[in-house]
Amino acid sequence: MSDIPGFVVPDWPVADNVRALVTTRRGGVSKFPYAALNLANHVGDKADLVEENRRRITEQFKLPSPPAWLQQVHGVQVHTLVEPLFNPIEADASITAQQGLVCAVMTADCLPLLLSDRAGRKVAAIHAGWRGLCAGIIEKTIQAMQLPVDQLLVWLGPAIGPRTFEVGADVREAFVAQDPAAEEAFVQRDESHWLADIYLLARQRLRRLGVEAVFGGDFCTYEQEALFYSYRRDGITGRMASLIWLD
Repeated sequence: MSDIPGFVVPDWPVADNVRALVTTRRGGVSKFPYAALNLANHVGDKADLVEENRRRITEQFKLPSPPAWLQQVHGVQVHTLVEPLFNPIEADASITAQQGLVCAVMTADCLPLLLSDRAGRKVAAIHAGWRGLCAGIIEKTIQAMQLPVDQLLVWLGPAIGPRTFEVGADVREAFVAQDPAAEEAFVQRDESHWLADIYLLARQRLRRLGVEAVFGGDFCTYEQEALFYSYRRDGITGRMASLIWLD
């Protein structure tokens, strides 16, 4: 990971024409409790401040087009970008093979995944909360990319870490019912609560698909308060964006 003030650059061996970054909470104009670079317009922040934050990242990072914001619903819909997206559509992942289109997902504890093939021909961004992860958003996105899995590179972005992601027994049971190996990703806290490792759950699913080149996964949005928003920690809060595009 390369942590630069205001954003995080993935450390992974992608082709030279692949660009990717994750915003942090630093550098924007939103006020408490959204301070400062909130990019979500559905969390109660003032619309004009969100628009200014979005304008700033487009300018600061020299994005080739405005990010293709999605209406994320913790589902398994995947949208293929072939032209700029000016109105959000309901989906939790986007993919593109078109130069200059920016795939984007917003998170504040959920897991963002960025994907590229080794040749830099196609990229994708995934929003994976536990519901979407369990329902198969990773599998649906990789299927939609239509690339050999041994050519895929995946980077796991900032999400809630395994020391702080507390879930009920129902969440554990949902994952273990699909794959008994998922037991490794849960540590019992008390009679009805477990600590879950969303990074490990994602890695297990990628491994089952045959994807071995997986990077990142060493963050905790809950614990790294100065850098990241966390819904679990703060309740009312902003959202970071994970962006990827082809130059």
